[in-house]
Amino acid sequence: MLFNLRSLLRISKLSALFLFGAVCGALMSSHPALGFHSGGVGECEGCHTMHNSKEGTNVGAGGAALLKGSDATSTCLLCHQASNLPGPTTFHVSTPDGEILAGSPPKQLSPGGDFAWLKKTFTWYPDMVSPLKTSPGERHGHNVVSLDFGYQPDGTHLTAPGGGYPSQSLSCISCHDPHGKYRRNLDGSVTTDGHPIKASGSFDVSPAPDAQTSVGSYRMLGGSGYAPKGVGGALAFIYPPPVALAPLNANRSEATSQTRVAYGSGMSDWCRNCHTGNVHNGANGFLHPTSGSASGSSTGTLDSTMTAYYNSYVKNGDLSGIEATAYLSLVPFEIGTSSYFVLQSILGNTPTKGPNSADGTPSVMCLSCHRAHASSWDYGTRWNANTSQIGSNGKYSEEGALYQPYGQGRTEAEALQGYYQIPETKFDPNQQKLCYKCHATLPQ
Repeated sequence: MLFNLRSLLRISKLSALFLFGAVCGALMSSHPALGFHSGGVGECEGCHTMHNSKEGTNVGAGGAALLKGSDATSTCLLCHQASNLPGPTTFHVSTPDGEILAGSPPKQLSPGGDFAWLKKTFTWYPDMVSPLKTSPGERHGHNVVSLDFGYQPDGTHLTAPGGGYPSQSLSCISCHDPHGKYRRNLDGSVTTDGHPIKASGSFDVSPAPDAQTSVGSYRMLGGSGYAPKGVGGALAFIYPPPVALAPLNANRSEATSQTRVAYGSGMSDWCRNCHTGNVHNGANGFLHPTSGSASGSSTGTLDSTMTAYYNSYVKNGDLSGIEATAYLSLVPFEIGTSSYFVLQSILGNTPTKGPNSADGTPSVMCLSCHRAHASSWDYGTRWNANTSQIGSNGKYSEEGALYQPYGQGRTEAEALQGYYQIPETKFDPNQQKLCYKCHATLPQ
């Protein structure tokens, strides 16, 4: 009798566990936030290795905090870099070393750029009298550190330009919160707790938060109070994640159509979390205003003259453009709104729409000129800002010529990839720099 009672109890417990598992399974299938990186934290075993093994297989020494890689960026690149890909693919942000041989460009074309540009150094002669010029790889973007994947710290800037963030500590999680705590709530606030995160908040197809649930911050970016483990609290972020939305398929060639990210507001302030002083404040001889509370809300505003010029400028000597098709991904702008409804409408209906004060207060921001990860060009710019022209005789590069004042050591394939495969035929055969997309007052 005792045996039967124990058996019944055991069966009851198993039934309860089965029921609990079924409920959990149903919840997981109905809440995409429980999927890896879909707005919140991913599965622990995606990044960490328990007892130095995964599914019974030893994975090596691993890094601190039981990371699968030797460091944070190495762990991220276990998924965000892959070999033998045919071209740009979804969530990949780096091309393997063996696939970026001399003359061949990195493959990924996400809005942030491919970190592999950091590993390509270019040399060229600009003319018959000037010495050999160099564009070192470390100047092409944010130098994330990865022991396993060969990314080295910036050897020139020991801290972030304009700030104190140490270069040797720069990693993917310097910007992106790996545990996805930051969430956007129904009232527009961003917090690290409260309602559960139901999905990513990064995309044009992302659901809106509601009274019971929140969505993740844009690209899982850290916000106020964020500081990765090992970085002092004195360097904790001040500003919240930016208001922005991206198309679901943003890592793609722009040979036939452009990829637009709808930047709403707050991007320049968010960059100032590390670059606490405006790096274009004139101290280095270059002054360029940007939007944001730290510099004054109006200093980066595209006034009516600039807005009209952006919308009409097509290329050198061609001012036939119209607002409906004026957007250029090589010179994006901040719409100047915190309304996700406005951002979704622009991405969904008019992805090539130029600035319009009816949508918000259009402004220039850090990402109007720079890519967040890296690019083919110095300082991670979206186009070659170190030359008076971005093209010559219908080409981006003077490949094969003794002097290369415009292509500056890049092959045509590398330069074309640097422009996200937007054909040079979109511009004048001797297209001047893209500052003119906004600046009607500059001499041409």
